[in-house]
Amino acid sequence: MTRVHADHTGIHVTFPGWERLVAGKSAFNAPPQTIQQATAEPGWTSQMLGARSGLAVSGYLKIGTFRHPSGLRRLVAMRRGVPLLRVAVDRRLTGFDELLISTPDAVTLAELLNAPASHDR
Repeated sequence: MTRVHADHTGIHVTFPGWERLVAGKSAFNAPPQTIQQATAEPGWTSQMLGARSGLAVSGYLKIGTFRHPSGLRRLVAMRRGVPLLRVAVDRRLTGFDELLISTPDAVTLAELLNAPASHDR
């Protein structure tokens, strides 16, 4: 399962094993100054994600890069039944507009990423 953690250096996502092949990367890091907002949701989002480069197992798993018809670009690692961490990031600096990562720690991570000290520049 994709691992995510956050600290004073930002948010860090690691794609283990076969997930790195599907995601097209082994890790993603976003420093604090690129993080715009973080929220936790109880689970899987049903909104349309758009065209993908990665894997989608309908109703169960989505991993990869998704581009919405509006141009929104997302890095996704979602699993049904696991809370979702949604993080808006600065695309100019990260290559993505949003991260959608399933993690049991979604609430704690969202609070940490939204804390004023995590955005000191």
